[in-house]
Amino acid sequence: MRSRLKELEDALGELESFRRQTFAELEGRRRERWALRYGMLEAIQIVIDVACAVVSHENLGHPKSYAECLRILGREGRLDEALAGRLARAVGLRNVLIHDYLDVNDRLVFEALENLDDLRAFAAQIARTDTDSGNAST
Repeated sequence: MRSRLKELEDALGELESFRRQTFAELEGRRRERWALRYGMLEAIQIVIDVACAVVSHENLGHPKSYAECLRILGREGRLDEALAGRLARAVGLRNVLIHDYLDVNDRLVFEALENLDDLRAFAAQIARTDTDSGNAST
């Protein structure tokens, strides 16, 4: 798990570079829009993977969706509940990026950069609760 959280940290570092531009600057550069899309997809997918792994490893339930993995972690106190709810909504952006990739509204993806701190908070809370429970090496 530690390696996945490091990958998330790296992805967030790359995504930060997009925050230094305006959407108008990004809009005309297709390659950068693709990079933004992939970076957001990767970061959200790592959150999903880690969340679902924790739910499974700790026998916290049988989620029927990725979003439910996050809600379970909120309900069980592994994540702040409000944060878990916001991250569950981020799964929707991941689904758009995966399934509707031809019709993605790049402005919405760009605006999602404002929520990078939620992804950072996820990593911090998971790392803290893993350390508290003695699971830091997983």
